[in-house]
Amino acid sequence: MNFFLAALGVLGVASSGPLIAATLGATSVSALAIAFWRNAIGSVVMAGPVLVRGPRQFGRVTGSEFRWSLAAAVALALHFACFITSLQLTSVAAATALVCLQSGWIAIFQLFRGVRHRWPVLAGLGLAFVGVIAITGFDMGGSQGALLGDLLAVAGGALAGIYTMAGGKARQSLGTGVYTTLCYGMCAAVVALLALFSRQPLAGFETTGWLGILAITVCAQLIGHTAFNHLLATMSPLLVSMIILLEIPGAALLAAAFLSETLPAGTYAGLALILVGLGVVVLGQRGSRSVQGAGAPLAELGTD
Repeated sequence: MNFFLAALGVLGVASSGPLIAATLGATSVSALAIAFWRNAIGSVVMAGPVLVRGPRQFGRVTGSEFRWSLAAAVALALHFACFITSLQLTSVAAATALVCLQSGWIAIFQLFRGVRHRWPVLAGLGLAFVGVIAITGFDMGGSQGALLGDLLAVAGGALAGIYTMAGGKARQSLGTGVYTTLCYGMCAAVVALLALFSRQPLAGFETTGWLGILAITVCAQLIGHTAFNHLLATMSPLLVSMIILLEIPGAALLAAAFLSETLPAGTYAGLALILVGLGVVVLGQRGSRSVQGAGAPLAELGTD
């Protein structure tokens, strides 16, 4: 059963990039509409069990919990805006690999918080960012649009790291259902404001566009991440963190199979470097420690 759920989870999150690219390319759906409806639907779905079992939990949210949840929601909204827009400019494989640098960014942010990483973590970070240079270098030679897409994906990864760390603060005392309902709901509200200012429509799409939004939400948000959240109860966080890295080659394979996406050999080499580097980072974090001697937390699951 764990093997089945792991395969389902990888397939779910890996399908995010190809599904978003296909929806944006074939319909009138805007980038921010995908982010809005994905989070709005996710918030409603997550709110259901909480409202049935204990609706008073929402009234017990403290000011500190709300502020950390809001910070996480803002970072998540900006993450989606960057990542989904990047898929309109660069390849699915490159955008997915670059945004998956989330765990690497978390390790970097931890350095500024006093966490002392072992040398394998630093080596893994170096290897992953060499992969970034390889990918952006090849795209720089192609078009300015592709390079901009790469940079947006890198920014999306950094914002995902901020979202994870802020969410970790909120989750110290908030349950999963309450936190995800608040975070996804506020994220949808922030995205709606971004859409208003950028004049991107959130509705009025053709049937195929709505089907694309539904497929993205169900496959990536509800199936992919739900499967990994379940696995966290039966498998070690380290193993789950390693499994989710398969999103990088998974997205590249799906994009090649269904979108006929082909990339230079150097770009594939960059993807491999990022995958190996992040694997080393996740494994190396087992022995990291803060200045105070407390164990450094493993990087949490991705957001795409």
